[in-house]
Amino acid sequence: MNLRLFLSDVDGTLVRPDKTLGEPVAAAVQRLVAAGVPVAIISARPPSGLLWIAERLGLDTPIGAFNGGTIVRSDGAILSATHLDPDVAARTLELVARPDVIRWVFAKGQWHADKLDDHYTPRERVTSAQEPVLCGDFGPLLDAVDKIVAVSSDHDMLAALEANVATALGEGAEVARSQPYYLDVTAPTANKGDGIAALAATLDVPLSDVAVIGDQYNDVPMFRRAGLSIAMGQGPEDVRKAAMHVTGANDADGVAQAIETILLPLLKA
Repeated sequence: MNLRLFLSDVDGTLVRPDKTLGEPVAAAVQRLVAAGVPVAIISARPPSGLLWIAERLGLDTPIGAFNGGTIVRSDGAILSATHLDPDVAARTLELVARPDVIRWVFAKGQWHADKLDDHYTPRERVTSAQEPVLCGDFGPLLDAVDKIVAVSSDHDMLAALEANVATALGEGAEVARSQPYYLDVTAPTANKGDGIAALAATLDVPLSDVAVIGDQYNDVPMFRRAGLSIAMGQGPEDVRKAAMHVTGANDADGVAQAIETILLPLLKA
């Protein structure tokens, strides 16, 4: 392929399990950029959780937040944003209202939660670079919902809930787990397949010249559309099988391995 753009997922991919950016990954990304290949990031995170990564890596390419539903410049300016239909958002909140589920709503630039906990709340503080807003009534937010997340430590239950919610909402939403413990619901076009298409278009690069890397089910739509796809070694088996290549796990800086062993050699072919 004629490699002209590399797009990376963030959690479970670009960053380590502790959410830090490893020096081997940062160095490898910078080598790829120096070789003439732009690098961009696309993630289920809100923009606030991505801008520091772009700055740390020295990226000036657009960023795909909320699975690509929101496209922002590296300076934080929003280029485009897609929201859930208000009725679909209300229906989603009903469908995921369970005693063993924490509901998060990202809307109007803030992270709202119906309850806080000692495990996922601290994790999301780091991931989104925000403080949660405790919210007992999501109604006033329904006209501007970027993402709804059902959070649970019961992974099997969440997988079953994913299937039920996807069936109930049909074409009205994109429903996919971004982690085994996070079930994300976004607008239909807020998926990583459409997201990488939007990002590639901003740089006038055809999808056949785009390489992508990710680790979870919400990354599979971009695997299907990119010219080259790479899965992280610790990802679920179904996700690994959906990609053309598999690299190391994120705790072993697998993105750096992929750049060195798969992408940079393409430039010498």
